[in-house]
Amino acid sequence: MSTSTPLLEGAQPYSSMKGKLQDRLLQGLEGMGYQFMTPVQQKVLTELPTFQSDCLVQAKTGTGKTIGFLLPTLNSLLTSSGLPKGQVAILILSPTRELALQIAKECDSVTAQLQPRLECHTAYGGTSKERDLKKFLDGNPKIVVATPGRLNDYLSDSYVAEKFANIRTLILDEADTMLEAGFLNSINDILRRLPPKSAGWQGMCFSATMPKKIVDVLPKVLKPGYTTLTTIDPNETPTIDAVTQHSLIIPTVADTYTNLYALLLQEYELSPQNFKVIVFGTTANNVALMHSVFSVLFENKAQVFQLQSRLSQNIRTRTTNEYKAAQAGIMFASDVIGRGMDFPNVSLVIQVGLPSNGEQYVHRVGRTARAGNEGRAVIILTQRESYFLKANKQLPITPYPYQLSNVAVNVASEVSTAFANVDPTVKSKAYQAWLGFHKVYTKQLQLNNESLVELANEHAFSMGCPEPPMIDKQIVGKMGLRGTPGLNVGHVERTSHGRRGGGQGGGAPKQRDHSVDKNGMNGGGARRGGGGGRGGRGRGRGGISKR
Repeated sequence: MSTSTPLLEGAQPYSSMKGKLQDRLLQGLEGMGYQFMTPVQQKVLTELPTFQSDCLVQAKTGTGKTIGFLLPTLNSLLTSSGLPKGQVAILILSPTRELALQIAKECDSVTAQLQPRLECHTAYGGTSKERDLKKFLDGNPKIVVATPGRLNDYLSDSYVAEKFANIRTLILDEADTMLEAGFLNSINDILRRLPPKSAGWQGMCFSATMPKKIVDVLPKVLKPGYTTLTTIDPNETPTIDAVTQHSLIIPTVADTYTNLYALLLQEYELSPQNFKVIVFGTTANNVALMHSVFSVLFENKAQVFQLQSRLSQNIRTRTTNEYKAAQAGIMFASDVIGRGMDFPNVSLVIQVGLPSNGEQYVHRVGRTARAGNEGRAVIILTQRESYFLKANKQLPITPYPYQLSNVAVNVASEVSTAFANVDPTVKSKAYQAWLGFHKVYTKQLQLNNESLVELANEHAFSMGCPEPPMIDKQIVGKMGLRGTPGLNVGHVERTSHGRRGGGQGGGAPKQRDHSVDKNGMNGGGARRGGGGGRGGRGRGRGGISKR
């Protein structure tokens, strides 16, 4: 985050660290336009006993933590005895590849004035493992920023693990998010494959909250007597409370896209020049669908982006950079950016459908109102989904103040025309993903299998599908929906490149109706546009790429 002006009274300039931080690092900060420390940076740089001390730092996302942990660790590396070539000194673990890239970019900027330069490498899935591993092994990677799953994959190779034999510092960034995301086993495996804590490496944990899982892992990363620093005032109004939050309740799922369009038009008219919006969907395929539709609807109004897990890493990186630089635009996104990512000047966050819990809702809202800016948030829920508001009464959510029902009716033909331009395969994948997501919530939604399928088919018809898209009978079985009336069940043949296709999905799966459910819709012969499952996930075995 920018620190060209003091954020708080008493903020110290980086120049006050002259003699404590290497001059070349201070020059790097100056080149980035950073003059004053944020509170978390100031605490770490002035209150840590030494730059090699173990510490637990509690601070909100978007407060400058990255610079806060880079400066002391880089300074320690520059002032200590040299490491053998090819040995990693600083290892930073991040929950998402987008955040890993953001950290690596900051590292490259901070070290830009060093001669010779320090190599910062990243480790995450979605790129060529063989190519990137060769760069890593041939290079001199002093800093590695990694996601747990991919790094664990690399450390399982003893030859690669040897490159971490002289590690000086291990940093867990967004530690609570990593552990909530189910990385605990991967982190434990990583710690077993690194030199033991008794070898003397420094541990640093940065986290916004302190769930029990973090407490359990701390002794493996931090030695007894570690320093605890916090910039969170227990009496401070939470950032989310400063965001104006509304709910828009719609009758049923069939009304989703007309109401979302009406909402976006209303918000666009309020502030067309500062219209920078993130729209969260429930699944990656749902995000791909919304992106396809609204790229047509907003073709002459605003730039439309998407970020979701089924896109290739190159596309995700390019899109992240483009949206950060954009003055305005609409980003349709899954939770790959739900936390940790910092997009400047986001004026509005919209959530379409159920968040998995109240905490996910809060983290999504946190993409706006950053760095002291104001922000707004709207969640769109069906009548059935509105139980979420009652279950999370502590959230300051009020009804959306504008009447949109008439607008939604008036734009229905535009939405229908836009859907006619969407690839049937995109619709089919979104339909299947909708079923899979909501199957988990049937109890809360007071649905049985039959009524769930009825709603899914309403969703399909609202997308302009002439009949429910076909789903492979094996997938129907895995969903626990075998024999449910209304499903269009058949056999989906995959093309040779369907599984590995990039972007929104590689080759469209071929579908043959061999065993249509006797209670369901009649599929009719071979046709395109079916359930497809995981086609186009773009899952390379990729890994470490030199920055």
